[in-house]
Amino acid sequence: MPGSVVTHSARSTLSTFRSDPRALWPEHARKLYDYLVGIYGEDDILSTLAAAWIAHQRSVNTQKSYARGFRTFEEFARDHGEHPMAVKFVLADTFGMYLETTPTWVRVKGGRRGEMARTGKPYSDASRKNALSAASSFFVYLDKVSDDGVKNPFDAVQRPYIDPTYSPTPGYTEAEWARFVAVARDEHRVAAYRKRAYALLLRLYTCCLRINSLLNARMEDLGYDKGHRVLLLEEVKGGGRKKKPIPPATWDALMAYLDGRTTGWMFCTASGAQLDEPAVWRLLQYLAKRAGLPLRGPHALAKPDARPHDKVQAVGRPQGLPHHPALQPAPRTPR
Repeated sequence: MPGSVVTHSARSTLSTFRSDPRALWPEHARKLYDYLVGIYGEDDILSTLAAAWIAHQRSVNTQKSYARGFRTFEEFARDHGEHPMAVKFVLADTFGMYLETTPTWVRVKGGRRGEMARTGKPYSDASRKNALSAASSFFVYLDKVSDDGVKNPFDAVQRPYIDPTYSPTPGYTEAEWARFVAVARDEHRVAAYRKRAYALLLRLYTCCLRINSLLNARMEDLGYDKGHRVLLLEEVKGGGRKKKPIPPATWDALMAYLDGRTTGWMFCTASGAQLDEPAVWRLLQYLAKRAGLPLRGPHALAKPDARPHDKVQAVGRPQGLPHHPALQPAPRTPR
């Protein structure tokens, strides 16, 4: 990358606008900008370009994973005395090899709050592929926004192959799931949270959703198509939208939890804020312990006959209801 581009002032680039466009950046773009400014200062355009690249991504999940992968790449380049925008093929290829053996960041047990150390296991194939894809995507973006063009140093770097149909997380059997869901519905120690926990677990189980898709869903994403209730999901990769049929049992549980609410996050806290992954993990940990089951995480919360990466079936006939009585809709009172 030409030196003039690397040292160009981000502040002067944005000074021609009547209002600062950074105010419209999504959360992960702003966080990456602040992180890079703390290292390179405001006069280095890297912070602005990297954050604008993150904001350019269509899905929140891609923004989050690419920002995380880019920080790993930036740290590597800086440790080797190279500006991230000036990396060439040799260092890019070395980055791929570095990821195979370097320990990951983990919290220091007994350390200060937020204290981290590289003492974890080496990066998984999926994490390595993400970091390499993020770095490559950044240079693709630079090439698009540059007047002179930028060569992507990651074009020839080999990436790990990931089987899209494989998941290392073991799932629950139908009987285990019945116990799990029944505990959420009837035995949660806080009665006010039972309807939310029950609806959340049924949504994961019957719709085979990723946890990010579940938590990013809003009330406005509920729809109706070809006689069936559907959820409009943001595509995990590539943006766009897709429709997920909602089985009747899950729809009944969801409506009971929502209690007439029509706006905001579908699964939210008592104050209306978006429910986050740590909160779901704590819920699953509590319910698993109470049900006498091992904790296997959100990725295990899928129907036994459905893989988490399967393509979504076309809307038409909804997915079948679970067979276990504990997972059937409540009986309706005759009019």
